[in-house]
Amino acid sequence: MAWVVIVVVAKGLKLERFGFKITPYSLTYKNKQVNSLLIKVLARTRRGIRVFADVSVVAGFIMMGFAFWFLLNNISNFFVAKSEFNELTVLIPGVTLTSASSITYFLLSIPIVLVIHEGAHGIVAALEKIKIKTGGFAVFIAMFAGFVEPDEEEFGKAKKISRLRVIGAGATSNVIFAFILGAILLTNPFFAMVLPEPLLSTFYELPQGVLILSIIENSGAEKAGLLSNDIITSINGIQILTPADFPSLEPGSTATVSILREDQPQTFNVDIIPSPDDPSRGLIGIMRDNNLAYKPVLNFIEWNDPSVSMFLLWLWMISFFIGIINMLPLPILDGGKFIHTIIEKKISENSVNAIMWAIYAFTFVLFGMNIALSYIKSGWFTI
Repeated sequence: MAWVVIVVVAKGLKLERFGFKITPYSLTYKNKQVNSLLIKVLARTRRGIRVFADVSVVAGFIMMGFAFWFLLNNISNFFVAKSEFNELTVLIPGVTLTSASSITYFLLSIPIVLVIHEGAHGIVAALEKIKIKTGGFAVFIAMFAGFVEPDEEEFGKAKKISRLRVIGAGATSNVIFAFILGAILLTNPFFAMVLPEPLLSTFYELPQGVLILSIIENSGAEKAGLLSNDIITSINGIQILTPADFPSLEPGSTATVSILREDQPQTFNVDIIPSPDDPSRGLIGIMRDNNLAYKPVLNFIEWNDPSVSMFLLWLWMISFFIGIINMLPLPILDGGKFIHTIIEKKISENSVNAIMWAIYAFTFVLFGMNIALSYIKSGWFTI
């Protein structure tokens, strides 16, 4: 419905006069003045941009290597250490993004990330004296894309190192932005949800576990002997620090629940009951404290609005992962252009194409296996 409204309003305002192109499935905006704007920006920041451009080439290799390592290691974890397997999904509004808040944070984050990404491509292209014909953005129903369109002839004639700088700049800018934003978010309790060890215990005071507020009558928790004010520290051997750590449980099964009661550890075998709202989902039978108990060590910023915290967390996540994933060698991503630029003209064009399609196939299978194994573990999960 929102897309229909956008198309109708765009048509009604005759936005085609201002550089917009409107179709039933997309809206594209192009601006031919981008190149002059980038040259003005470059005139004031040339030395810093030169350092950034050189760093982008090295960072491109590092990010590509990290992306491959993560995907390969994640597949290995599925078979060797399943508790450490990270479930992956493609973020699609209305499909895998279903809550109103998640869709809102996603839609607000994407334009910011794209402006940073494409702006970096453009400013480094200006540094390398490669003309940018147009710049703009496109909306494909629920998906966003930003772009700068270099002069293809000038880009093709540019030195190989110049092209690598331009290609690597977008992903590098996203990751640098994510690092800066992440440093600020170390003062925020919400950021603890995504930090791995040893960063988590370095920058946060860890809670003992999750507090039980009350016990559901006739539940497995009541029959096992759990009490209000007990602190759950593990379930089936999985450490529990926050409510997000609670594992999925099968109704009718028995869970081993470890708790602290007056600072004394105890363990109970709890029969799992079906949820009244979803009989396929198992419950221990407690009402728990769902507040985040992480306390930042760097506690010099007051975060009073949870919606601002969650938006910045989404912005960090989108920026970091778009930067990393974008360096995977696939046809539509910068990683594919990066590899192609490195190997072209060193061997025949047919050999280059054969190597590139072999790399594309391997990367696609690797990425697809991570998503498929996530489905096998938990089904299609939504956010």
